[in-house]
Amino acid sequence: MVILKSRDEIDTMRAAGRVVARTIERVRAAVRPGVTLRELDRLAERTIRAAGATPSFLGYTPHFARTPFPGSLCLSPNDVIVHGIPDGTRLRDGDLLSIDCGAAVHGYHGDAAVTVPVGQVDEAARRLLETTERALWAGIEAARAGNRLSDISHAVGRVGHAGGYGIVPDFGGHGIGRVMHEEPSVLNDGRPGRGLRLREGLVLAIEPMFNEGDGAYDVKPDGWALVTRDGSRSAHFEHTVAITADGPEVLTLP
Repeated sequence: MVILKSRDEIDTMRAAGRVVARTIERVRAAVRPGVTLRELDRLAERTIRAAGATPSFLGYTPHFARTPFPGSLCLSPNDVIVHGIPDGTRLRDGDLLSIDCGAAVHGYHGDAAVTVPVGQVDEAARRLLETTERALWAGIEAARAGNRLSDISHAVGRVGHAGGYGIVPDFGGHGIGRVMHEEPSVLNDGRPGRGLRLREGLVLAIEPMFNEGDGAYDVKPDGWALVTRDGSRSAHFEHTVAITADGPEVLTLP
């Protein structure tokens, strides 16, 4: 867990966040029926490297994975919750696509995600996206010095439960800084007032994952992608957030 103390550290994480935001915007603009996940991933890598940054995901091997991640983006369509590998899959009209991006500048990481419609989607899909993004902002609002870690979890989960969505257990947000995934783990549901007391300088990636089913998931044979067990659609939104004396600062805004 990193507590940022110097202005240089915070500025470097802001720079990484800007690269992530710019990359997601470029990839989002390229999403359309017929494009492949691999094409989007190549666009992301070019964008990240052109900014003088390094893709955080490419070659990354966290504790839960058996093999290094082969892409610069996690691209997760429809029932894929997170960690989808960018392959030759072609997007179709009506799909939902989660775009998860990480980039490092001088050893400090930024991490963010959005889920976007591909072409025309139904009203239920739009509601899922709107609710999951609203839960992200509820969690960000709770990321204030003096609060407890589970206050973030509770704020996210309350929105998901009110919407009638399944909340993915076990996976959620995390600390971030010199390492992509650091302590503490930030779950997307739970009782308030528990866990680590939040303090100025702590940086967290907050990332709700909701689906139209019951939240149960399986891991695909590739050892990376999580998929809903019942085949229901999923949505995922994320920002990297610094806790400051003036409240939460989102480092990955466009």
